[in-house]
Amino acid sequence: MIALEPFQTHTVENQPEPFAPDNLYTRDLALCEAVARDGAAWAEPALVAYGAVMAREGLDLGVDANRFRPQLRSHDRYGHRVDEIEYHPAYHRLMQLGVEHGVHAFAWRDPQPGAQVARAVLSYLHHQAEQGTSCPLTMSYAAYPVLAKASGIDPQWLSKASAAHYDPRNRPMAEKMGVTFGMGMTEKQGGSDVRTNSTRASVASDGSYTLIGHKWFMSAPMSDAFLVLAQAAGGLTCLLLPRWRPDGSANALRIMRLKDKLGNWSNASSEVEFCNAFAHRIGDEGRGVATILEMVALTRLECLIGSAAEMRMALTQAAHHARQRQAFGKHLIDQPLMRNVLADLALESEAAMVLAMRVARAVDGGGREPREAAFARLATAVGK
Repeated sequence: MIALEPFQTHTVENQPEPFAPDNLYTRDLALCEAVARDGAAWAEPALVAYGAVMAREGLDLGVDANRFRPQLRSHDRYGHRVDEIEYHPAYHRLMQLGVEHGVHAFAWRDPQPGAQVARAVLSYLHHQAEQGTSCPLTMSYAAYPVLAKASGIDPQWLSKASAAHYDPRNRPMAEKMGVTFGMGMTEKQGGSDVRTNSTRASVASDGSYTLIGHKWFMSAPMSDAFLVLAQAAGGLTCLLLPRWRPDGSANALRIMRLKDKLGNWSNASSEVEFCNAFAHRIGDEGRGVATILEMVALTRLECLIGSAAEMRMALTQAAHHARQRQAFGKHLIDQPLMRNVLADLALESEAAMVLAMRVARAVDGGGREPREAAFARLATAVGK
């Protein structure tokens, strides 16, 4: 019997090998130099390890986490309200890796000089593989110093915020070893002008608050708690809104719908409503913007890190392609015009990374040096 050969119309040629780096950290010489220059060389074993993990697992996980988008499940099959987001397993694996390696808390677990730079590098590596999970990891990182200054909240919120344990279950904080945080400021009528917020916060007899209102844009809605802004008697106030009430019942956080976005699909950005939702006050009434600004400043730093990371990944893949693809008798990377384009991209990519790490060093030293604190305050806003 004659074996039939597969029907083929052509031979695939002149295509690069699949992009499969062995380590996102060690292959980035400029990043390694920045780590040494900005005082984080002591953390290099952790950075090398995460660079390997993101190369080995993270890149493929990032593809799946965005190909299979989060889905809103507002009710169960019997009509009960559940307000849950269903994610692909790749999303949860990325979150697990990020939490275990300290993307959300490396600087808080070991707050020695250079810790902020080391954490920035971990985030830089994570961003190159996947950006959507970087949102809850970043907000959890940024919420920590605000919670550390808060009084009257359960101290477990702080200890579990820096834990190396990711628990995706929608359960009360007391039943979990680790928690994540989100943030909700924007409303329909004001956008970034949060002083026009209409959500109301009324104080109860036990000192807690009840919220009625909405948020127009709240990412990572499956976080265990959120820092939100609402109008209290004393003015715009920052509050901690958990997914579960102290009595073990679900908090009145209603997820209305998910945003239809052009990208960043793994990150479920939502529109929510508060229907007499339970919350704790963080800071003084009327000082909401000042209270939450510390969190906002760290998320701005993350904007620098994330942008630089995406530039780096784009450059890396472009160079990988150009080294192996031929056109007009030469590899693309040997063509003068292409070489100039790649050189320009490399310069911009490295500059963005250097700026991000320098600002992370300023955040690191801000508690000890007023000049560094002033630079960090300016550079996070300008850099973003």
